[in-house]
Amino acid sequence: MLQRIKPLLVWETFLILFLIFIVLLFGLITPGFMDLNNLLYSTNDFAYIVLAAIPMTFVIITGGIDVSVGSIMGLSSITTGVLWINGVNIWLALIIALLVSLLAGFLNGMIVSHTTVQPLVVTLGGMFLFSGIALVLSGGSSASGYEGISGFPSSFVEVANGQVFGIPNSIWFLLVSIIIFGTHLHLTRYGRNVFLVGINIKTARFSGISTKWTLISAYMLSGLGAGISGIILTSYFSSARSDLGADAVLPVITAVVLGGTSIFGGKGSILGTAIASLIIGIMQYGLQMASMTSQETSVVIGCMLIFSVLLRNTRWQRIYQHVSNLSDKKGGI
Repeated sequence: MLQRIKPLLVWETFLILFLIFIVLLFGLITPGFMDLNNLLYSTNDFAYIVLAAIPMTFVIITGGIDVSVGSIMGLSSITTGVLWINGVNIWLALIIALLVSLLAGFLNGMIVSHTTVQPLVVTLGGMFLFSGIALVLSGGSSASGYEGISGFPSSFVEVANGQVFGIPNSIWFLLVSIIIFGTHLHLTRYGRNVFLVGINIKTARFSGISTKWTLISAYMLSGLGAGISGIILTSYFSSARSDLGADAVLPVITAVVLGGTSIFGGKGSILGTAIASLIIGIMQYGLQMASMTSQETSVVIGCMLIFSVLLRNTRWQRIYQHVSNLSDKKGGI
């Protein structure tokens, strides 16, 4: 019996139940919320959170954090726009923007792995650096202001706003991201190295793992995720701006922690992060439909971050461990 109960205590199961609960709740209090088309296309509004949170999972599993993702989104966006208005093919501009994002992540990872400075401090400095570069590019191209750089080709705009087989492209992006990063983290040697670095970096180093490269590559993946998110936002709004993603840091980090990734490192899953991202996105969508402001929504998300950290590291953790131990001793009674 205990063996059958144990899967029900998995954090991802709790998140799925919570997701169903908030969908039903908003469906009751907000007319039109339960419309299937509205729910499907609402993913366009928060796909960038999922696409940035999933790679961020690698960083937090190593015991680090990356608060520069929002500024990398803006840098990716404005780089794409500036290159395009200067005659570069939009798809080539997109590739260059992703390379710039990888380079930003590489810089964060190099400093974290080769110094004793805390990742929070390093990426906080990176946040100001990358946002400053984005502002310089924006000002030099006269792209400052609310509109930014617009007039992109319709083929590029359709990347975020189109659909395949009647399903929004954003959902396909999320599925592909879950499969690629999930496989990379949970089914490869590199993924095991990421977990080992988060559990004990000294032990990992003595075991022959290249801990510096593991850290650097984790931040590069985070930078790549932020770059992809910035491009998706640019396509969605058909506008390149240096401030796109400026408010993304809180929901992205909340999605990873709420998804079950330990802030101390060594634990986490891509599926948990993806489900938590959907929870945050659906909640944002529901609160907006309920006429709450973005500032009020931020308060709710901040409370969710605190709640998830407390719950994962106190009562829930003890309950799950207790039932797991009983299940192992009883041998699946």
